[in-house]
Amino acid sequence: MIPDDVKKLLKKQHYEIAGKHSAVQTCRWTKKSLRDEGVCYKEQFYGIKSHLCCQMTPAVMWCPNKCVHCWRAIERTIGDELKGEVDSPSEIIDKCIQAQRKLLMGFKIDPKSDKKQLSKANQEKWAEAQEPMQFAISLSGEPTVYEKLGGLIEELHKRGKTSFLVTNGLYPEKLRELKEKGQLPTQLYVSINSPNKKLYIKFHRSSKEDAWEKLNETLELMAELSCRTAPKGVPRDIPPGMSTRGIFRMNLVKDLNMKDDYLEEYAEMIKKSNPMFVELKGFMSVGFARERLGYDRMPTHDDMREFSKKLVEELNLIGVDMKILDEKIESRVLVLGRDRGELKIKGL
Repeated sequence: MIPDDVKKLLKKQHYEIAGKHSAVQTCRWTKKSLRDEGVCYKEQFYGIKSHLCCQMTPAVMWCPNKCVHCWRAIERTIGDELKGEVDSPSEIIDKCIQAQRKLLMGFKIDPKSDKKQLSKANQEKWAEAQEPMQFAISLSGEPTVYEKLGGLIEELHKRGKTSFLVTNGLYPEKLRELKEKGQLPTQLYVSINSPNKKLYIKFHRSSKEDAWEKLNETLELMAELSCRTAPKGVPRDIPPGMSTRGIFRMNLVKDLNMKDDYLEEYAEMIKKSNPMFVELKGFMSVGFARERLGYDRMPTHDDMREFSKKLVEELNLIGVDMKILDEKIESRVLVLGRDRGELKIKGL
């Protein structure tokens, strides 16, 4: 399903193809964690173990959007529908685990070898990483175009693994299906990069004519979704009054979608979706995004902190009680919410 020239391109970017339409790429924070050099913001914020995380996608080159900030080779997008016979959830999981192991082979130290070994990896962590326990369903493409996504999440939970799903929000019918079938992920992210329709069209360049309307349908749906399920699909013990919805995720590009003029519109979108948390992540000029947006469009962490403070003020003005709960300077990311005690996912 993936053309050979596209496979070659993905390999060059250190992707490992897993089956017909899925792929894995080892996150730099997984590598850093293996060397005891730090952990990603997801571990710091939510308790997910970086060295046990498999960053994957079930639809590596399929997406309705061609966002200007995307590191993917959007010019090589295959389409916005994943057609034909697709791999089963079990096949995808098994092949992704195999791909992850292959990508981590260089971190192994052979105690019987007489040769000098360059790896500085913690071998106990490396051994644990052979069976990843967290699947970040994101990486590239739009995962909700994979028709068996619910089965994938359900199978992960049956195997005792957690799942983070990142979506562009253009398929609310799929999220509604996940809700109805009890197949919601451990944590749901909806990426919101534009505060109004005019900028959305410019930023996302979607193949869907009703993309803005679909996104807003998803935002309204978010308030009804109960995520943070236990690995086997059993709801965790949630304290009374604790929100269990999703995460409103903002990818901010300096002088594009990161302007004070947009704060009021962003705040109204957050109020409508009533998320559990709001994540603000600074744009990084990496991959193919470097051909569209330069390093000067990358906000500093100070920029991110200042914008977050202003957004909190705007939210408080319209009755949304949120504050900055945590931040990861190296990743230029901050998380907003109501209670810092809600951040960690229980039972990990």
